[in-house]
Amino acid sequence: MGHALACPSHEELRACPFQVAHPLRPSNGYSVPHKAESQVILERLIAAGQRLVTDAEVLQEILHRYTAIDKREAIGPALRVTLDIVDEVIPIGKAEVLRAGEIVQNRVLMSAREAVHIAVMERHGIRSILSFDSHFGGWPGLQRIHRI
Repeated sequence: MGHALACPSHEELRACPFQVAHPLRPSNGYSVPHKAESQVILERLIAAGQRLVTDAEVLQEILHRYTAIDKREAIGPALRVTLDIVDEVIPIGKAEVLRAGEIVQNRVLMSAREAVHIAVMERHGIRSILSFDSHFGGWPGLQRIHRI
């Protein structure tokens, strides 16, 4: 967390997008790791007037995960919660996919999913992400928010 946010002043910070990886998505269908921390961090960001965005890959992850654990009834509520939290869902296009391909070719431990998020963030000038995934912490110029 040694990197500064993209926008230094309070007013600029409020206008600066902040990527939200889905923090409330369960990993196994029964427990939600970091749920309490995620909620506190999100509440603080919302109270500060922070603009929150996500990308279409996060929504796809919700569909994928709940389908994989056969909790299909949870898909609608999880999508609604996510869409209620964020100000915008950024689409993923050809440029982001091509950039993600470059990222994974040069980073052995980077997953395709993580690379897509980073490609979207680079394209849209987003320098902060709410995520408990440690791989984001090592990306140059990116601040990973994961502690209360």
